[in-house]
Amino acid sequence: MGAEDSFSVTMLTASTRLVGDSGSLQTIGRVDFNNLVRSLNQDFRFPLEKVRFGAVNRLDTTFEQLRNEGKKAFVAYVAAGDPDEGRSLKIMQALADAGADVIELGLPFSDPLADGIVNQMAAGRALAAGASTRSCLEMIREFRKTHDTPLVLFTYLNPVFTYGYEKFHADAAAAGADGILLLDLPPDEAARNADLASEVGLAHIRLIAPTTPEDRVKLLAESSQGFIYALSRTGVTGAHGAPSEGIGEVVSRIKAHTETPVCVGFGINTPEQASMVASVSDGIVVGSAIVKIVENNADDPDVATKVGAFVKTLVDAIR
Repeated sequence: MGAEDSFSVTMLTASTRLVGDSGSLQTIGRVDFNNLVRSLNQDFRFPLEKVRFGAVNRLDTTFEQLRNEGKKAFVAYVAAGDPDEGRSLKIMQALADAGADVIELGLPFSDPLADGIVNQMAAGRALAAGASTRSCLEMIREFRKTHDTPLVLFTYLNPVFTYGYEKFHADAAAAGADGILLLDLPPDEAARNADLASEVGLAHIRLIAPTTPEDRVKLLAESSQGFIYALSRTGVTGAHGAPSEGIGEVVSRIKAHTETPVCVGFGINTPEQASMVASVSDGIVVGSAIVKIVENNADDPDVATKVGAFVKTLVDAIR
């Protein structure tokens, strides 16, 4: 998502209708729409307060423990249901066993327009294998039988709204999710819509870009929950571009307004990059580089082992 702010996206919106449980979109029109750019740049029309999302959850506990131990967080992203439900669960387990402190789980969606091609293809593979919002929640329940690693749902508004906004928050929290990152729901848009007011049960993770204006950085930081996802550079998700050398300045700007941990993502692909970014932040987020391992081994019954081995090299680099 990038233009004058973090992402530039051609949103396939205009006239759309919902299709099925996955919340996929059938597009009837096409417009050029930089909604996410504006969501990070525009002034808030409504005051935001730090929303109480319930008792201290696994995210708070994990980051507090890392802080006390002087360690940086490793946040790993994968697409739920990729390459299929059974192996996707094993991949989640392998990530936790390799040392991931938080797992971001992408809900499969037909129009993931804030994502680069690697994550778009992952969503396509998951949908082709039969993944849905409900099957992803069931996968979380299964994961919780063996692991306590915090889980953040990485998604777009459409699948959540189709499911039922308040019901999704309740069901996801009951399944064992801890947070949610809604890529295309600016917090000020949520504030003006009563149907989107409930955030009970899940911490809402904020995105802040290198080009986000200072006044908006302050408002986003002060309303943050769980951790803040700071973008290392502009553009869509993907490991095709290295993190910006100025990311330390971005992190400092954010931390001037909050004690919420700041984790940096976008473009982290190697142990060297992981170490560099972790040195100026509270943690790192790695997604497309992991998803690419899944893609390259999609026919391998033991793909989870390969994912775990790769992730361990990055975890070791920041510890």
